Amino acid sequence: MAEPLRILYEDNWLLAVDKPAGLLMHPSWIDRSATDTLAGRVKHYLQGAPVHTVHRLDRPTSGIVLVGKTAGVARHLADQFASRTVTKTYWALARGFTAEAFGCDRALVEEPDAVSDRKAQQNKAAQPAETRFRRLAIAEVGLAVSRYPKARLSLLECRPQTGRKHQIRRHLKTLRHPILGDTRYGDRHHNHWAAQHLVFSTLALRAMELSLSHPETGERLCLRAGLNSDWTDLLRQLGWYSLQSNVSTGQETD
Repeated sequence: MAEPLRILYEDNWLLAVDKPAGLLMHPSWIDRSATDTLAGRVKHYLQGAPVHTVHRLDRPTSGIVLVGKTAGVARHLADQFASRTVTKTYWALARGFTAEAFGCDRALVEEPDAVSDRKAQQNKAAQPAETRFRRLAIAEVGLAVSRYPKARLSLLECRPQTGRKHQIRRHLKTLRHPILGDTRYGDRHHNHWAAQHLVFSTLALRAMELSLSHPETGERLCLRAGLNSDWTDLLRQLGWYSLQSNVSTGQETD
């Protein structure tokens, strides 16, 4: 039986939900046997009404997903994403001690999946991609990983300025601070270590916040996912207790 939707915000035009890690957005060639998807859960919640998702998260990524309740609202929201007026904030747990504030402005060549993107245009030119990072906390765990006697970890706030596929994951790989649990772009030694020693079993990337203009009122709307139980347990394990009380869930308007 599918888990119930965690609703973050709802009105007559919008629905914001918290996607669990491991859940596909839509039925996909990635896993043809998967019958439980976020779109399916939303459709059930909306009693069979059409589902108009306007952006997506990778299967292993958790966090906030925005749904328009009509095609017109969805187009309005998609235009905001395309014009880069939506502010997106993620949290990631990365390998090593990073700088306190840094960025990556590196164009990315799309890497289409052989299965799910088989109909997509191939051999596209590299597209501009920029991500800004801010370090929120660091931790050193006295357990050996690979050739290192201790594991060093950084909790990062990630703000993608563009919306390329796997952008945050690929930029952190480029910077030699891959995300823990990233089986595609991460470090296998640290992933194995994390699976053994951390209370976390998936990609350590969470969509925390979206800020956008409401399609009906025009007011600036800030939607927050907050922490789920996995992330709460992780912060406690690494001693980042103060961060828990500073994270809110829900919405506010300007």
